Amino acid sequence: MGLSTHVLDTMHGCPAAGMAVALYATQGDNSRLLQSLLLNADGRTDAPLFDNSTLQVGTYRLVFDVAAYFKARGVALPEPNFLNKVSLDFGVADTRQHYHVPLLVSPWSYSTYRGS
Repeated sequence: MGLSTHVLDTMHGCPAAGMAVALYATQGDNSRLLQSLLLNADGRTDAPLFDNSTLQVGTYRLVFDVAAYFKARGVALPEPNFLNKVSLDFGVADTRQHYHVPLLVSPWSYSTYRGS
């Protein structure tokens, strides 16, 4: 249980290894950085962002540095890039449940859903 994320690079058909991700706690227009990290070879964090004992009810934001990831992969992006950083705002209502926030991304599109 807790909070986790996973990013898949749909352009190359692989996990987004090395992508930078930041997690924020949000309240209205205010946000507070909780942690910054790089995704591992599987496109995941090495440990849950929160385990079931530390996850709290509230609102959060995950920010994925998409443009920097694709530039590091050698993708020629226009300036300005279509996608720079992808921000996903979401809420946690029940800390007894697992909240998984996956991102499927290319330089031109992304999708997400609440995973299990």
